[in-house]
Amino acid sequence: MPEPGSLVLYVAASLALLIVPGPSVLYVVALSMRQGRRAGMASVVGVNSGALVHFGAAALGISAIVATSAAAFAAVKWAGAAYLVFLGVRTWLERGSEPSTPADAPKRSLRRVAAQGVVVTVLNPKLALFVLAFVPQFLDPARGPVAAQTLVLGAIFVALAAMTDSLYALSAGWLGSVLRRRRGAVRAQRWLTGTVYVGLGVAAAAGHAAPVTD
Repeated sequence: MPEPGSLVLYVAASLALLIVPGPSVLYVVALSMRQGRRAGMASVVGVNSGALVHFGAAALGISAIVATSAAAFAAVKWAGAAYLVFLGVRTWLERGSEPSTPADAPKRSLRRVAAQGVVVTVLNPKLALFVLAFVPQFLDPARGPVAAQTLVLGAIFVALAAMTDSLYALSAGWLGSVLRRRRGAVRAQRWLTGTVYVGLGVAAAAGHAAPVTD
């Protein structure tokens, strides 16, 4: 375990990064506005579960391999970008599938939302780079196995990310429920959500997107 002073600094630095809206927040907000707070919270679970995968991969050294291999990095990047664009186009083409209230969303749909969040995050190689650049600053080999420390810091980061993302999801879900009462709002929300997904995909392909978890 890192020393208490380093943990405090790590938490403060993590919160500073997470409070600023990034691609993950846009993803969660767009989905929450369209499908409600339950779906938004499901996306939070998915996105942050995917982040845990990256921290686990970093602990095992897999992330370092991806980061140092141009071919592996490009493959993961393009797969993630293509998946986001696919989600956006599919959202644009959907007809009449929006639940009238958040409570109407079926459990299978919520599981699918969570699974999509996992895939989007796992296929974001920039998160691997972020973990490799950020976490080592707070590791101390003298205080135990580095892999174990990485997992602990990853769990802390994901817990903080889940809290901040949840606030965005709940707020956006409430705003979406208000907008759904207006005529034509459902179609507008569908197009907005699809546009956000496609925009994130294009940005990821262009190499300018920030990590999905911030």
